[in-house]
Amino acid sequence: MSKGPDVSRRNVIRTGVAVTAAMAVAPRAEAQISGVGVAQGTLPGRSAQFTLEGNASTVTPRQKLGIDIHAHYYPQAYLDVIGSDGKPFGGEYRQTQDGYFLKGGGFSGGPFPAKFTDLKLRLADMDAQGVEVHALSLTRPMPYFGSPDFALKLARAFNDATNDAHVQYPNRFFGLMALPMTDRDRTMDELERAAKLPGIRGVYLGCNVEGRDFSDPEFLPVFKRIEALNLPVFLHPNGAIGGKRFDPFYLANILGNPFDTTIAACHLIYGGVLDACPKLQITLPHAGGAIPMLIGRMDQGYAVRRDVPSLPQPPSAYMRRFTYDMIGHKGSVVKFLISEVGAERVMLGSDYCLDMGYLRPVQDLDELNLSTRERDLILHGTAAKLLKI
Repeated sequence: MSKGPDVSRRNVIRTGVAVTAAMAVAPRAEAQISGVGVAQGTLPGRSAQFTLEGNASTVTPRQKLGIDIHAHYYPQAYLDVIGSDGKPFGGEYRQTQDGYFLKGGGFSGGPFPAKFTDLKLRLADMDAQGVEVHALSLTRPMPYFGSPDFALKLARAFNDATNDAHVQYPNRFFGLMALPMTDRDRTMDELERAAKLPGIRGVYLGCNVEGRDFSDPEFLPVFKRIEALNLPVFLHPNGAIGGKRFDPFYLANILGNPFDTTIAACHLIYGGVLDACPKLQITLPHAGGAIPMLIGRMDQGYAVRRDVPSLPQPPSAYMRRFTYDMIGHKGSVVKFLISEVGAERVMLGSDYCLDMGYLRPVQDLDELNLSTRERDLILHGTAAKLLKI
């Protein structure tokens, strides 16, 4: 009779100790605490060698020519409204020695540095990056939470403060207005009002409005009025993607943000918004999310699925209806986007000043080794046209 494996009590104890030790040193899946992190560069002991940032020059560009169309801004007036009026709706703004913290609309983040709000600190960063202009935009929390009057007050605080930044530095800052999209009447009123401000040159929308998508007929009159005002729309992720599987490893941002962009683009295409508004200009962030890689699958679904709407043209034809920022991180990915839509539809963006963006956007652009024409279009040409600079 052959002798089986040794399963003595001593070996069982040894095995248990080894498993416990392995669990103690293994990386744990921590739940996401903050919706964003502030850019501080590569962590010690880690490498970004396969990204544009990991290979780009650290030398300050000789000229300031860049127009950054993905640059976030929390004006003090906006923060003050959250702090003074937001508490009944779960909003909070508090300052600490390490920076300020912010809550609202399902978002919780911080500490945020002073340069998120202080324009002089921002200008110093822009000069070091070779960036002449920031198209100032909000990030989460968007003015989509709380009562309709609170959301309107929050949107107006952002829009007026952003316009003030332009008045103070007319060649450096332009604004992308925020709108209280949960209430259509207030949205239309603020759209009309803010469009008259000299520093406002576009509209900034979350990729979803508290879980509601752009194919919702409620939003079509807003898009039609934006089109009539000849204002470009710039989209930004707004959460509402995932679930528990997205909690660990910062997946709610790393994957969730580009997926939110992808879903928003699909609703604009399949929901008929782009056909109903043929002159509407929409910019997708994060190099279009997953759209460039999935467009063939979208065409296949359009061809074979009856539950996909019958559009005037296949989904891939709509890719050139959008413009895109260049925040794709890997050079080959950004070049693939350029090959699909043309350099004239891609623009400089940094996601200032967040950790999933670019610290050196102009140097990252140079790492692509594009032609002078392509580089100039991405650096400033297309953005200047959209923003009417």
